[in-house]
Amino acid sequence: MSQHAKAFAPPPEVPGNARGAAHDGKRNLVGLSREQLAAELAALGEKPFRAKQLWHWIYHRGVTDFAEMTNLAKDFRARLVETHEVRRPEVAVVQVSKDGTRKWLLRLADGQEVETVYIPEEDRGTLCVSSQVGCTLTCKFCHTGTQRLVRNLSPAEIVGQIMVARDGLGEWPSPAEGRQITNIVLMGMGEPLYNYENVATAMKIAMDQEGLSVSKRKITLSTSGVVPEMERCGRELDVNLAVSLHATSDEVRDMIMPINKKYPLKMLLDACRNYPGTNNARRITFEYVMLKGVNDSEDDARRLIRLLKGIPAKVNLIPFNPWPGSFFECSNKATITRFADILSAAHISSPVRATRGEDILAACGQLKSSSERKKKSERAAGAQA
Repeated sequence: MSQHAKAFAPPPEVPGNARGAAHDGKRNLVGLSREQLAAELAALGEKPFRAKQLWHWIYHRGVTDFAEMTNLAKDFRARLVETHEVRRPEVAVVQVSKDGTRKWLLRLADGQEVETVYIPEEDRGTLCVSSQVGCTLTCKFCHTGTQRLVRNLSPAEIVGQIMVARDGLGEWPSPAEGRQITNIVLMGMGEPLYNYENVATAMKIAMDQEGLSVSKRKITLSTSGVVPEMERCGRELDVNLAVSLHATSDEVRDMIMPINKKYPLKMLLDACRNYPGTNNARRITFEYVMLKGVNDSEDDARRLIRLLKGIPAKVNLIPFNPWPGSFFECSNKATITRFADILSAAHISSPVRATRGEDILAACGQLKSSSERKKKSERAAGAQA
């Protein structure tokens, strides 16, 4: 197998205890689809309506203790205690930024770790969710990309991040109004479309109106350009799409985003033009990190306009967030403003994203598990000794 093929090989399977099949011998009910939950209870000899009751307790009320599920028969609750559980990922560390951004380091059943970030804003509250432990894409400007891919997250581990955040923000039962978490973005650790099946199961649970009840219009899936899965994602989930673009030529994108060698710009942008449900009211968001002297020239801005012709598009300009060991610099403010002005003159919305949570390494491209940070620090210390 070539080195390039290795870089895009499927990630390792989720181990059994991470799927929820074996934790103290108990089956985790979180992450099961409605159909799977009904089948689980049928195996216990229970009627289908029990699944609906459990779904309400787990996803609407956020209850983890079967004893509190008072409309379930006592003998049924007792059996559930023996064989099943309602388990979230373990909260290892919580950090709160000076700007109110909150980051959870979550420890999974097999000891692996991921990060989840909540970003409060005036008109919304956005939860940034991870889909993999580590990442396979090795984008040169991304801190997460320096952590090797370990495995995919299970549906329980993905939807569990939303539930942990609601625990931390006191959002149970699911409020009809005044909700703090209004938007979900799959922009955390990993490439969601390399874990599509598990991501899809988790998002269908999140969108269920009798549970977490997050509108599909409030969910955005971000991809670095896994072209073969993009149309399927739009057709089956109908969520918003964000594309990590970050360059206007194959030469530069090949250098900073190796996935471009497999799915170059023309192929990627054709997939964007064909993304289901896209129109002027529902545009594709293109993420564009501003790297000094790499992708921030006026020629880049004009090339970007030509590339996006015919695509209902919005461009998020992201000031590069430095991290230990990074070798890029952020474009200066005047350069970013000029870049945005050129796009705006072509009637392309191009807001400059405010950096949030930088003091706790919670900003875009900075997520990484603490164990990987520790290993890297120890290697650096050893090299200096």
